[in-house]
Amino acid sequence: MELDDAFYRRERARLLAALTRVFGTHNVALAEDVVQETLTHAFEVWSYSGVPDHWSALLVTAAKNRAIDVIRRERTVRKFAPMLEQAFQSEWTLRPKVEELFLPEALRDDELRMMFSTCHPQLAEDVQVALMLNMSCGFGAEEIARAYLASTSAVEKRLSRGKKILAGSPRLFELTAADFEPRLAAVQRALYVLFSEGYHGACDDAPIREELCREALRLARLLIDHVQAATPDAFALAALMYLHAARLPGRRSEVGELLALAEQDRSRWDARLIAEGLALLERASTGTEVSRFHIEATIAGLHAMAPSFEQTPWSKIVELYDLYIQVAPSPVVALNRAMAIAETAGPEAGLCALAEIEHAERLREYPFHAAARGELELRAGRHDLARAHLETAVGLARNATERHFLLRRLATCSN
Repeated sequence: MELDDAFYRRERARLLAALTRVFGTHNVALAEDVVQETLTHAFEVWSYSGVPDHWSALLVTAAKNRAIDVIRRERTVRKFAPMLEQAFQSEWTLRPKVEELFLPEALRDDELRMMFSTCHPQLAEDVQVALMLNMSCGFGAEEIARAYLASTSAVEKRLSRGKKILAGSPRLFELTAADFEPRLAAVQRALYVLFSEGYHGACDDAPIREELCREALRLARLLIDHVQAATPDAFALAALMYLHAARLPGRRSEVGELLALAEQDRSRWDARLIAEGLALLERASTGTEVSRFHIEATIAGLHAMAPSFEQTPWSKIVELYDLYIQVAPSPVVALNRAMAIAETAGPEAGLCALAEIEHAERLREYPFHAAARGELELRAGRHDLARAHLETAVGLARNATERHFLLRRLATCSN
């Protein structure tokens, strides 16, 4: 076990959910302080002594003991979770009740409750997703801003506004069956953003962050393991994540270079994850509606099952992108559709599809828009145009790995 960002992110979310359950949503700041103290102390000690075998149990014990100390110290001046107030008033019941709230099954339930609690219907959708990414996924304001192409200050305002709403709803964590359905879409969107940021995000250090993908998979599994959250959409989202995660080992070369889909060694793809993703996609087909997750997962399934890039059923993929544009239009979806069209009808058709993208200005800073134009101009034999677009893409690269990948494509213009 390494003391890295993935460790901190996962354990922060797990402990914060439990402590918010103990203290109440009106004491979120207190819960965050206790989590910070617990993890900081563990990091300081374990950085010198090494991570112990039973690190998870030790973290839970430390957080639990700190929670009990806080309650003892502040129960005369502070109100805690309404459903627990009576138990906290007596030393005979205080420790047993807190112990109960930190049992493994309770920790899992509280993580799920935290995800749905942050998606309060009084909050705007962007605030819901920002809160969940922060409190359940461990995203900082800067990471959320990058994922949403927003300023850090704007995201900080969203988080502050959202936490004020939570603070004014002391019974919010006591969710009922009726709370799940109207909040599920926001929970799914946040998990989608989390996975996407890991799979092809804009991190300065790396374009692929497998720890974020693993965390998204874990939280998606929490959803589909819960009877009320296990909807066809949730299974489709989980299927999409599994099918994309299966391709992670092939996305980089042995020396860490990004590889295009056509360059990837498919024998390195994870067959177990592909099988699991396809099984989840089958379970997603029980509903009557088709969501964006169904369409994306089906596209990912076709890629995963294709023996080679050349044998990919591109015509079917174009049809699916046509449907995707109707269900959830976006410039990035249109960009992917254009590249699929190029595989079936040639580079000129792909360039025409790129030119027809609505709201293409939103892709102005996205390096792979310029790269796509350069790639198709190169295939059409117009090397000078290809070079100009690829030079633009290199200038927009968000990290060194992307820049190196685009420079390799640029070098082909001279061949």
